[in-house]
Amino acid sequence: MRAAVFHRFQGPISIDSLDDLVPEDHAAVIDVKACGICRSDWHAWMGHDTDVKLPHVPGHELSGTVADVGKAVRNFRPGQRVTVPFCCGCGKCIECKLGNSHICDHHSQPGFTHWGSFADQVLIQNADTNLVGLPDPIDFVSAASLGCRFITAYRALVTQARLEHDQWIAIHGCGGVGLSAIMIAKSIGAKIIAIDVQPNRLKSAQQLGATITLDPNTQDIVAAIYEITGRGAHVSIDALGHPQTCFNSIACLAKRGRHVQVGLMLAQHAKPAIPMATVIAKELEIFGSHGMQPSGYQEIFEKIQSGSLDPKQLVSNTVSLHQGAKLLTEFDHFPNAAMTIIDFSI
Repeated sequence: MRAAVFHRFQGPISIDSLDDLVPEDHAAVIDVKACGICRSDWHAWMGHDTDVKLPHVPGHELSGTVADVGKAVRNFRPGQRVTVPFCCGCGKCIECKLGNSHICDHHSQPGFTHWGSFADQVLIQNADTNLVGLPDPIDFVSAASLGCRFITAYRALVTQARLEHDQWIAIHGCGGVGLSAIMIAKSIGAKIIAIDVQPNRLKSAQQLGATITLDPNTQDIVAAIYEITGRGAHVSIDALGHPQTCFNSIACLAKRGRHVQVGLMLAQHAKPAIPMATVIAKELEIFGSHGMQPSGYQEIFEKIQSGSLDPKQLVSNTVSLHQGAKLLTEFDHFPNAAMTIIDFSI
């Protein structure tokens, strides 16, 4: 199989020829058909994630078909179309038994704890717990676009923040997570303020349904949100992962508002300043959103098939594995307006 491998952090990524994978008893090998290029993969390449051991194959937003399964796998067979949450459960710990496999005590993550899906094949441990059957009407590129970004944004807004019709939501950062959040918020009927420094992303935000767009380079974001809403946002999400966007997201909330942190803050940004006095005085709620368990996918699949959600709109372009490996090293500055997906048919 082909795989995109880096042998040192922040070093070149080569396309190497490796042996095909063999599943352990409870695992499955997936023939990858599509894979997203995510900022989390860039963090892994940069050396910001302590789970990553060299040499390494990145990639965690994937879809494909089952190539082989271990002898203990009961629910999946070769040839089935599947996707998978980016954070996989062991199936045995307390959190998994409570239905929270996405925050498993003994989690595994393709592209982090083991080699990922920038490759023709990827290994998924505890397949019966983690694989998600993919309905035939949903193509592989659309399924990969759910990845970590769409499902995380969906759970952030629907489950964690409890966003409701006609409420104001501020979305800080209009990359893949932020644009996903805009699409989801529009489907709920919320009023959306989208914030980003890149004009092309703000244009995408408008096209997807943002009510108002703001550029931090030209205005005080917190003051602008208060002026627009009259009292602050009901919900705010940091979809980027930066101390300033985290601070602004909390500071722009109305009393009893809800902040959701989705964007990762690692390395020098790992311990951001939080306006805790504001949290207390306004009785704010602060949530994290770390993906979604397999049981949550069916609701999204139904919305996609009904037409109320269309994550493929978030895909700005598809590229080959060679192109994707190069783009990953440029992720912090290449001007993608939404999501870039590696299509293994290219």
